[in-house]
Amino acid sequence: MILGFIEKLKREFSFFRGNFLILVVSWILMDFVNELPGTYYPDYVINLGGTPTILGIISAVSFLALALVQFPGGYLADKYGRRWLISSLTFGVAISYIFYAVAPSWHFILIGALFANLCLLYQPALNALFADSLPPEKRGMGFSIVNLIMSVSTTPAPLIAMLLVATYGPVLGMRIAYTIVTIFYFAAAIVRLKLKESMRNVEKLNLMDAVRSIPQSLREGINVWRQVPRSTFYLFLSRLVLGASFAMCQNLFQVYAFYVLQIGGRPNPALSPQEDPALQTARIYWGYLMIATVICMIIFSFPVGKLIDKIGRKKPLILAGILLIPGTLLFIYGNYLTLYICFPIVGLAQLLMFSSFQALFADLVTQDKRGKATGSMNFFSYIFMAVGGLAGGILYDRVSPQFPFLLIPILAVISTLIVYFYVHEPKPEEREL
Repeated sequence: MILGFIEKLKREFSFFRGNFLILVVSWILMDFVNELPGTYYPDYVINLGGTPTILGIISAVSFLALALVQFPGGYLADKYGRRWLISSLTFGVAISYIFYAVAPSWHFILIGALFANLCLLYQPALNALFADSLPPEKRGMGFSIVNLIMSVSTTPAPLIAMLLVATYGPVLGMRIAYTIVTIFYFAAAIVRLKLKESMRNVEKLNLMDAVRSIPQSLREGINVWRQVPRSTFYLFLSRLVLGASFAMCQNLFQVYAFYVLQIGGRPNPALSPQEDPALQTARIYWGYLMIATVICMIIFSFPVGKLIDKIGRKKPLILAGILLIPGTLLFIYGNYLTLYICFPIVGLAQLLMFSSFQALFADLVTQDKRGKATGSMNFFSYIFMAVGGLAGGILYDRVSPQFPFLLIPILAVISTLIVYFYVHEPKPEEREL
């Protein structure tokens, strides 16, 4: 019986090798350290002189930089291969975090964010290589396993971040955290040098040709939507809508919890954010909340993957949109205790959304189109997210702190209706390789 169970496990996780394994190892290194400063990133920007609007501006610049590299990134990935883009530009992202570590003001964060996101020219290649590495019948499991492993790897991060901030303060503690990020990203870049090319036929890289190819990459990135199933386009539209809503609020959850919900007590405007005892308490409480949320994500990951592979991709995608409605409302009108309910709900929705979307996208798009389709989809998604990020900060400061969050349930309904009526999931035997 034990041997039979072991054999079943081997079959279930037979895809866990080669490029898939290398990418997972690199993501473990990167995701663990991302959550160190990520736990208190909005608070760090506020302490460096930023505001919710400044957070929105940094978000907008980041997404615009990402958008600019998507078309050429997708084109280069399909023409010259995935490996060289991923392995070389990961070093660039590592260098960008030096700006975060030494930042005397929020302006350095802006420079670092711009440089890091330009280096993510490799993102379409990364998404395509990952999809290439998974058999069709294991895609739901594969994407969820990645979420599980990265969630496990990030579990200690909020606790370590909380200890750094509590011991060294909200600024020096974050500088130490970003220094650790830089070191781990260099390690991940070295690991990615072991990746193998997944494309059968690739051309030899010519830098001048690559530069001259940018106009062609734009044309092909737009024309690719005529070459993929119609459902792919509507799946893309649903992502645009939800992506904009999340970008609107992603850096404001912590600010709202600290200053509106006042989870650590009422802040004293006469004191600086670094010295205010209420905010110091809020940082500790936030750290506990992030640890609990990560643990919940770990628990959800494996069942979500099995669910997506068993009942299909579309139903979990619809469920994700539905869950966002009560999850967001609980946050807006909640308190510190209700955050322990709403964050796992929103986290489950994001997990369902990520895994089912990626699996369905891979089912619909053939390997030779994935780079261009991913690049095109990311380009327009990031444009919408840039607008959403900027709008969120302005709406928070100029209209009301609640307004950006209230848009999430509204846009979630729109996105879910698009999926329900216009996205048609292929049968297992029709899935693309």
